[in-house]
Amino acid sequence: MSKLIVSLSPHAHGTDTVERNMYGVIIALLPALLVSFFYFGLGSVIVCLTSVAACVFFEWAINKYLLKNPHNTILDGSAALTGLLLGMNLPSNLPVWIIIIGALFAIGVAKMTFGGLGCNIFNPALVGRCALLVAFPAQMTSWPLPGQWMNYTDATTGATPLAVMKEAIKSGDAGVLEQLPDAFSLLLGDYSIGGGAGTIGEICGLALILGFAYMIWRKIITWHIPVSIVATVFVFSMLLHLADPIYADPTTVILSGGLLLGAIFMATDYVTSPMTPKGQLIYGVAIGLLTVVIRNWGAYPEGMSFAILIMNAFTPLINTYVKPKRFGEVPAKK
Repeated sequence: MSKLIVSLSPHAHGTDTVERNMYGVIIALLPALLVSFFYFGLGSVIVCLTSVAACVFFEWAINKYLLKNPHNTILDGSAALTGLLLGMNLPSNLPVWIIIIGALFAIGVAKMTFGGLGCNIFNPALVGRCALLVAFPAQMTSWPLPGQWMNYTDATTGATPLAVMKEAIKSGDAGVLEQLPDAFSLLLGDYSIGGGAGTIGEICGLALILGFAYMIWRKIITWHIPVSIVATVFVFSMLLHLADPIYADPTTVILSGGLLLGAIFMATDYVTSPMTPKGQLIYGVAIGLLTVVIRNWGAYPEGMSFAILIMNAFTPLINTYVKPKRFGEVPAKK
């Protein structure tokens, strides 16, 4: 009789890999990236390429010279994705040296300090963005007008839709909101009426929705986090708008700023989001509530980045208290 040998799990293997998912998200970001190239031109190209190159370089250098890791991880796509997400969360006129500092924070501080991919507590790209926002507030809140294809650091800037919403709340004048583009223009990225368009990746809602559809089709993410965030923001913003017209209508709120970019591509990060569907719904609702609170009553017009990072810190607690039912578990008798 032969000896039965039972190996450690997993006992079933699939085709899902880190590389497949990372490059799948990069493909999903391509529509928004191409639209940003069309609207921002040279500035968008420089910012995104610099961010990706810097993130890949820092991961390679830290692995090779600090961690002495013989198996470098730059080919798994995670560093390139972090760089792309960081670049798409920056203004298109940000100087190269500031982008490199942001990449160092994203990879060196938020990712590699915790042990690399799978060990980080906070989303690396958002840590890099928020670090730059605190350190360089003037440069990080300077928003170029679309259509200046060959202008980079000398591009003309303007107020974003979120800044207009903030001004309406501060002044108590609902008439200020008439400066906002209509919802259809925000969906397509048409800012022809004037005003800054915000970060590189948030300019076209339709392109981000196409990326969401692609990731759902490829089963890279599930619907729970993005839908719960958007639904919560819609409901909360609708209640505020009905109570007082100085608050923008919910559709405009959803299509303005980085809400779709954050809900679809940042909050769904595997490492920093809850594992169970129920936990993801709790996580998404909390992010939505925090985003609306920070946008309307916080110091910054945009609250998506801070809301996601705050909930990243609560992810271990959510995973602890919202667990899936064990297969074959028998409830204990009282």
